Amino acid sequence: MSPLLVTRCAPSPTGYLHLGHAYAAGIAYARARQAGGRFLLRVEDIDLTRCRPEFTSAIFEDLAWLGLRWEQPVRRQSEHFSEYRSALDGLRDRGLLYPCFCTRKQIAAEISAAGQAPHGFEGAVYPGTCRYLSQTERQDRTAAGEAYALRLDVAAACAQVSGWPLRWQDEAAGEQAVMPELLRNGFGDVVLARKDTPASYHLCVTHDDALQGITLVTRGDDLFPATHLHRLLQALFGWPTPAYAHHRLLTDDSGERLAKRKNAPSLRELRADGMSAAQVWRMAGLDAGLFAA
Repeated sequence: MSPLLVTRCAPSPTGYLHLGHAYAAGIAYARARQAGGRFLLRVEDIDLTRCRPEFTSAIFEDLAWLGLRWEQPVRRQSEHFSEYRSALDGLRDRGLLYPCFCTRKQIAAEISAAGQAPHGFEGAVYPGTCRYLSQTERQDRTAAGEAYALRLDVAAACAQVSGWPLRWQDEAAGEQAVMPELLRNGFGDVVLARKDTPASYHLCVTHDDALQGITLVTRGDDLFPATHLHRLLQALFGWPTPAYAHHRLLTDDSGERLAKRKNAPSLRELRADGMSAAQVWRMAGLDAGLFAA
């Protein structure tokens, strides 16, 4: 018997949902419904400076208007920082985390001075400045109250994992292999926590997918590279590896990706203009019948 398919939609309440969010949610919902599986909604509200309660309420309202139904209770990441802290403590105890006192400005200046910085999946790769600080200096600067982020020592993490190459399955691209050099050159020592965000997206999403038993992760193809890092975290913690289905991103008439920061029309604006849920699904290129009660 095939395992039960479990999908999830995990928006961040930093603004109102737009058509691209509807498409992503619709893909996850339809896959679960067609397979007789489970569909979960998760609110990824770890960014304490940008996430707002009214946007969380709007997520529930907009998705319900579109005809989506989900299991209760909804997991809100901001209510589970102690769980993420426990995971971070585990990495620290294994010598895989270090405090980084560099500001973004300092990092940019060091990269500029180096002349040419490796360009990774998420921009210029951090040069590892604070990785080489002594334990005494780390303790002194922390005790002095200096702000710091916690970075994963990717090289050390790779050394602790056995069974290379790590693999994961993508529906469109097929089996993928993760290599240590790809992680070092593609991501560098990624931030897993900082002062304004007690745990990062990469840690929280991987933790929660494992905790909630997600068997198929559907998400935009802009997140395809991040799966390499997520597979490393799964190996470090012994978490299961779901299957992945990365889908296209919706764009506007100029070919630009729909985004909150670029003022893409929100679902609530489309609704206020008299558009029906069925019309929204057709705009997104999905069969409205998949979301009928």
